[in-house]
Amino acid sequence: MVVSNNGDYDWAKEVKEFDETKAGVKGLVDGGLTEVPRLFVHPTKDLDSHPPRGASDDGGDFPTIDFGGVESSGERRREVVEEIGKAAREWGFFRIVNHGIPLETMDAMLDGVKRFHELPTEEKTPFYSYDMRKSVKLNSNLPVRENDPASWRDILTCNFRDDHLDPQEIPSACRKEVLEYVKYMIRVRETISELLSEALGIRSDYLSSIECMKSQVLACLYYPACPQPQKTLGTPKHSDATFLTLLMQDSIGGLQILRNDQWLDVPPMHGALIANIGDLMQIISNDNFISVEHRVRAQPVGPRISVASFLTPSMRATMTPFGPIKELLSDENPATYREFHFVEYCKNYKAKGERVASALHYYKI
Repeated sequence: MVVSNNGDYDWAKEVKEFDETKAGVKGLVDGGLTEVPRLFVHPTKDLDSHPPRGASDDGGDFPTIDFGGVESSGERRREVVEEIGKAAREWGFFRIVNHGIPLETMDAMLDGVKRFHELPTEEKTPFYSYDMRKSVKLNSNLPVRENDPASWRDILTCNFRDDHLDPQEIPSACRKEVLEYVKYMIRVRETISELLSEALGIRSDYLSSIECMKSQVLACLYYPACPQPQKTLGTPKHSDATFLTLLMQDSIGGLQILRNDQWLDVPPMHGALIANIGDLMQIISNDNFISVEHRVRAQPVGPRISVASFLTPSMRATMTPFGPIKELLSDENPATYREFHFVEYCKNYKAKGERVASALHYYKI
């Protein structure tokens, strides 16, 4: 690590001291701090460059798609396919209702995540790690280099590779809830995979057949109340490195998407999921679907609890090349991205750092 020469501030020392507590951002708040530590202060340009507006202020309502009746092959399914295609092309984000996950399962999952994060620090310490090889780990997503501010959140990550994770690795405080939620999330994934395939005009089992969303990284996020929310961010501006992300959030809010160079608030809706197209889906759709930058504002109230399911390829699919779907290409619509392997993609994405918007440019032709 590097020691800053900017006055008396020792960036490396602050990082080390924070990391050694293993208490995360919640530990800071529990300690009674009244100011955001410098480690978490974001540049003003990242906080205020785009004034927030409501999600309908640009003349269009944030898309909400009702999945009721999609199991049929009739007119209702065709309507939903049209709606999801329009949302994926024009917004990159959409809300899903009637998705099939029971409301009690969703509420129990949020409660379980809160219960884990609010355990005494010593009970959470065994899970605290930045080791990417670990399937289950807790951390605060610290910056990896100087001048890259930390985010005002703690994360418990559960990596279900090929939909599998040893239940005993999951913290007992939320094990039952995680396993039940993931069971339903797999069903939602299969449904949305078919609908997105059909929206692209290809056979409904195409995305499933290439196993591009067969694994999921479940990020259980805890955003403590912030004493100075105007100085930091819960999650800075970024696009997702996934094929698709499915988000459940509580009632506090803070999610914003960047649309027409303006930050738009995405208000929470109890029982709904938020879906967003990831960079990888934009690539294989050859820009038919768009991956949109978004962020989470720090809030003066909290904690804010959310659960993000990042859908990624199966272990087998990581060994095969990804690129624009051949059926979408023609002389009039040539490929705009080159093929690549998922391992290469992950290396480039990690290299770009969280504050860089996207890794898409690595693969542009």
